[in-house]
Amino acid sequence: MTPWKLPSTAGRSVGILGAGVLGRRIGACWASAGYQVHIRDPDPRQTNAALQYITSELWRYKPIVDPNTISVRGFQNMEHAVEDSWLVIECVPEKLNMKIDLFAELENITRPDAILASNSSSYKSREMTAMVKPETAQRMLNTHYMVPPTIRIVELMTSGSTRPEIFPFLLNHFRASGMMPVIAHKESTGFILNRVWAAIKRECLMVLAEGVASPQELDAVWTEMFIENGSPPCTLMDSVGLDTVSLIEKHYIQERGLQDRGVLPFLQKYIDEGRLGAKSSKGGLYPPNHTVKTANQEQASYDNLHVPSLYFLDIGWNNDPDDVGFYRKGRIFVGSADGRSPLKVIAHHLPMPDGIALSQKAGKIFWTNMGTPGQNDGSIMSCNLDGTGARVIIPPGAVHTPKQLSVDQENEVLYFSDREGMRVFRCGVDGSNLQTLVRAGDWRKGIDDPTLWCVGITVSAREGKFYWTQKGPPRGAKGRIYRASIEMPQGFGASNRPDVEVVFDHLPEPVDLAMDEEGSALYWTDRGELPNGNTLNRAALNPDGSFSKHQVLARNLHEAIGLAIDKKNRYIYATDLGGAVYRFNMDGSGKQTIYEDQGAFAGIALLEQAVPSSSL
Repeated sequence: MTPWKLPSTAGRSVGILGAGVLGRRIGACWASAGYQVHIRDPDPRQTNAALQYITSELWRYKPIVDPNTISVRGFQNMEHAVEDSWLVIECVPEKLNMKIDLFAELENITRPDAILASNSSSYKSREMTAMVKPETAQRMLNTHYMVPPTIRIVELMTSGSTRPEIFPFLLNHFRASGMMPVIAHKESTGFILNRVWAAIKRECLMVLAEGVASPQELDAVWTEMFIENGSPPCTLMDSVGLDTVSLIEKHYIQERGLQDRGVLPFLQKYIDEGRLGAKSSKGGLYPPNHTVKTANQEQASYDNLHVPSLYFLDIGWNNDPDDVGFYRKGRIFVGSADGRSPLKVIAHHLPMPDGIALSQKAGKIFWTNMGTPGQNDGSIMSCNLDGTGARVIIPPGAVHTPKQLSVDQENEVLYFSDREGMRVFRCGVDGSNLQTLVRAGDWRKGIDDPTLWCVGITVSAREGKFYWTQKGPPRGAKGRIYRASIEMPQGFGASNRPDVEVVFDHLPEPVDLAMDEEGSALYWTDRGELPNGNTLNRAALNPDGSFSKHQVLARNLHEAIGLAIDKKNRYIYATDLGGAVYRFNMDGSGKQTIYEDQGAFAGIALLEQAVPSSSL
């Protein structure tokens, strides 16, 4: 048998299995030091989100290489992801059988010198060697990351038979990737820090389960006593996820023969209700969005694990109107919803872009271009999440002045409004099967009646309806919001369908629309005059399909346009032509300015940094 040698890293990748919160952060650590990174997840939404995270957030990791030279690739096929890897790190759910099967598969598809690591925080890698050969177990170990980039600690622990030369070899490479590695001197469930934290966490849960204190009271006294800057225990558990906390607790109880004094049933109640913590739209121990902080708020290590990326459009109006090509200076910006990432332009020289939407499943951005004012040259385009692969899917002239865009994620269908074209359309995500759903007027006979201009649009799958705005003239209070069925009534067409219904009228100038997660409320921006214009608005949808009287949630925007709802963290984002991106609580309170003074902003869309996990 050929003696085993430490692997060469030249031309080989670091393979990461699992593209969730920690998987993508581990990938960013290695990429920041110039290592090739392969991230594998069976869900393309996860890999797309991970690749976007690494691209947009790499600055946080203080890269020692040019960010434009990093090599990070996403995979769904495991063999292709790790076939050339010198190091493979699994970040799959904390289920031992899954990890045992995974390492058995890795034994067959990786090179025989590849080092195989587990990021598990509760299982020893010894427990994962049940189905591998003894020589494979000798190149297995734990490499448990905390939460980079803020906490750079990574704990290394033997499988019980890990080759000793692997540890100094990995220490050098971990340090090169910006980490602070520490080696556990012997096998220990929970390693070093997590073992201490496990005891503290368990007692905190018992205090809660027994009703001795509320999460807020417990965190308050803990903060006063022990923390000057960091995350108190209940906030920390919410950030990690209560389902993960429960799995780890079960393992500790089983291994150590501990008596469960009500902790697991206490956690199970939250899990059964879907209250998993910061990754859930229902929250956890705290309400949703508790750990999502903006740049001007104090942030701790576990905050903003689930903060989305913001994609929004600069219409180009801040450029010199006398400049040649004035109407082709629109841009797509990418930033983070906490406002801490520098804005990045991923597309430019666009002819007055207005509406934007994302498909995380397809890994695509879609946007509308209004084109040159007064000309029938609007278009719709798409590109990859990083701005590459731009293509026209609805060519100029097929639509007049397309505005807001909405994606039916389940059926991969685009809906959009055509302002001066006085129509509402839908088509496939590739532009195929373009259909006119509503025709409010005929632009060829004149476009001078703004009451017929279709602007905003959103889709309510729960109702089987789509909504759109017809904004009306400035200062006219003739704006309306309509709805109709997704399915065209048999025997009717876009000009005479009988199911068109006015749900709100006499509005200043309603623009973009959005539905909340449950489809129980409609939100819109209004560009009109104060007091009811330049506002953010909401109306509750009643069980009988009627709406309650609409509320003005926030005022004093500067020609409000774009609108997007973070349905998981429970925030509203809005843009205005004055050049600001705002964040609001769902009731309109807590207004924060995220970005400003870098353009005249129109449509906005969100990309989640963490989506529901898939089994590997």
